[in-house]
Amino acid sequence: MANDTEDDRRKDNKGFEPTKAYKDETFLGSRAGRPLRIMSEFVEPENRFERYNISDTIVFFGSARTLSKQESEKALATAAHNGGDVAQAQIDFEMSKYYESARELSFKITEWSKSLKGNTKRFVVCTGGGPGIMEAANRGACEAKGNNIGLNISLPFEQHNNPYITRELAFNFHYFFMRKFWFSYLAKAVVVFPGGYGTMDEFFELMTLISTKKMGKPMPVILFGREYWDEVLNLEAMVKYGTISASDLDLFIKVDTVDEGFAFLTEKLTEYHIDNPGGGM
Repeated sequence: MANDTEDDRRKDNKGFEPTKAYKDETFLGSRAGRPLRIMSEFVEPENRFERYNISDTIVFFGSARTLSKQESEKALATAAHNGGDVAQAQIDFEMSKYYESARELSFKITEWSKSLKGNTKRFVVCTGGGPGIMEAANRGACEAKGNNIGLNISLPFEQHNNPYITRELAFNFHYFFMRKFWFSYLAKAVVVFPGGYGTMDEFFELMTLISTKKMGKPMPVILFGREYWDEVLNLEAMVKYGTISASDLDLFIKVDTVDEGFAFLTEKLTEYHIDNPGGGM
């Protein structure tokens, strides 16, 4: 009987090939495989950026809910015709100016970056890859016929890849902290348009890194839209109560126009990262 069992076992194992660990999806998706999943979100993007010759980026942050002028006009007309929320549709229409500004600024900075000499792609527009302001920035870079990056993340709502990202540079992250790493690691400048919790989180984390000297490189930061930011953020109150220094308010500037933003970005990028290429990693 024992021999029969052994014979059966040999017969069952004939031709059996154990799954390699790196192909075992059950293991890779388990708690034990988490370090490998985290590492893959570092190694794979790094490899892809090297493959496509991406040297550094300009990051655009902002609301996923901001509509284009065309979309907001249509939504306003629909609300008025169907008895919808006209007041909110009017606000969405007013906010659409930021979509168009992000699109235009991205277009101009992409054209400028393409004119730079060198073998690597410099100051490539990078966004979170979703709709709204992210779409606008990717769209502007696409319209300038430049490469652009989308660092998307899996979320239960709002987030989907916009159609303007360079396909080879579209990413989909699981871990927020790895996505944030890639936002900051390659960035040489950041433009923050009006946004919600996610935008605030990205802005304040960036300010923390810069103010504590952890960024390791000069980082021009723009808050686009004085009216919005002056109403939403009262950072002067933090200075008043001594929770930040007055000099911390000099770590960024506020602008209202594409021309202001473009002039500031090109001046600082030239000063810090073209004329002085060793100015920071």
